[in-house]
Amino acid sequence: MDLCSLIDRNAAFAPDKTAIAFEGERLSYAAFAARIEHTATALKQELGVGRGDRVAILSLNRPDYLVLLYACARLGAILVPLNWRLAVAEQLFILTDAGAKVLVLEQVFEGVLSGLARTAPGTAVVGLDFAPPRGTTFESLLARSDGSSRNPHTDLSCPLLIVYTSGTTGRPKGAVLRQEALFWNGVMSQHMHNMTSDDHVLTVLPFFHVGGLNIQTTPALQLGATVTVHARFTPDTALTTIEQERPTLTVMVPAIIQAVSEHPAWAATDLTSLKAVATGSTIVPPHLIERFVARDVPVLQVYGSTETCPIAIYTRLGGDLSRMGSTGLAGLCCEAKIIDQAGNELPAGTPGEIAVRGPNVFFEYWGNADATRDALHDGWYRTGDIGLCDADGYFWVRDRKKNLIISGGENVYPAEVERVLLEHPDVSECAVIGRPDPRWDEVPIAYVIRRSGSRLEADELKTHIQTQLARYKVPRDIVFVTDLPRTALGKVQHFLLKQLDAQSRAQGEAS
Repeated sequence: MDLCSLIDRNAAFAPDKTAIAFEGERLSYAAFAARIEHTATALKQELGVGRGDRVAILSLNRPDYLVLLYACARLGAILVPLNWRLAVAEQLFILTDAGAKVLVLEQVFEGVLSGLARTAPGTAVVGLDFAPPRGTTFESLLARSDGSSRNPHTDLSCPLLIVYTSGTTGRPKGAVLRQEALFWNGVMSQHMHNMTSDDHVLTVLPFFHVGGLNIQTTPALQLGATVTVHARFTPDTALTTIEQERPTLTVMVPAIIQAVSEHPAWAATDLTSLKAVATGSTIVPPHLIERFVARDVPVLQVYGSTETCPIAIYTRLGGDLSRMGSTGLAGLCCEAKIIDQAGNELPAGTPGEIAVRGPNVFFEYWGNADATRDALHDGWYRTGDIGLCDADGYFWVRDRKKNLIISGGENVYPAEVERVLLEHPDVSECAVIGRPDPRWDEVPIAYVIRRSGSRLEADELKTHIQTQLARYKVPRDIVFVTDLPRTALGKVQHFLLKQLDAQSRAQGEAS
């Protein structure tokens, strides 16, 4: 059995039921299963994709994104979702690091192709909505497919996803998730949401994140529910869909909750179809939760990461939602505990590092044995997040990973931004921290020491960064200094820079 078998069975039980709704079109379970089969056959016969091969996708949300996921499951191949918000240089690194055999992309992102021709000329290119100069279209590929795609050696133990996370060492790492991780993640989602085949999920988060793909979307499809997919989030479209299409479930990160609840149409939008809204990706401000709760929509919190597929800890619909600020209990198929530096479990109420173990947890970082050893210990994934567990088993996240900045739901690692800053010839030293922001939760701020004699200005440095990194990673402010606070071992003390930034802002407000 592979993960795609669940789609086949839903197609057998309810062939005419809508699996995916997208931009006015509806794809039934029978049509969804058939398109998956044709796609898997085409990838196998026309492009030679087999077990273990990597198929990358660079696209906004669309039904064929999900078709490719399950086609890879059928073949035992691995899908590599690319974050379309990244700079081309970052995307090319991932494509090269993953060794992608095929890249499937939308025309709006074809800017990556010139670089791909230089760095990975052997990668086959397939255009979802256009004919690439040195490739083929998705539809013409399907038209040539004939025969069976089934691989007798494929099962739930096969890797299915490599999802890249921004690297704390300055380069992203690819977390490898097996098919079974998505299966058990789906079981926990169904438990968390009291999900049934009668549910209707609205997906507004991008599929290149495990949150957009796996908190509700794949669990709903594997159960036989209906999913309405938006290409990308806009508050007016989301509210209109809730009003007109009547979904029962959706996932919104805090920045999205803020955007919809501050939209002019918020008060007039009928939310009564929603049985719950799930949220996470960062510590969620209580006032944002209250905006839905005040309108009789329960808000479920989920904690996890790319490495946990992502569901690990959650509050459950029908469970105790009164513990404001708690991320809930360890999931139905997952263990969680609080540990000290040596890995010993700590007593209730004692802060420490959150560790997670279960079939939903990744099994390696692609091609990075050292990082894998650092993260996994006897099957336990050390998250790097600080939290505590109370006497009733409820978890409370107290701080994010050391130095991690979460801006609008997107991870920004200071080391990655610092690496690019240091590539500028006039930058001697630098450090990047997160500054609280009412809209984005946090924004990056850079402290920079110029090289002697340099007259480098902030705008020039921002332009330099924009050529290498996504816009949300570009520091909001660049502060030029002559020294940085360091430990006795020479490591920059980021927490002291945060204190300095807070003091500077307080003084500015006072004046």
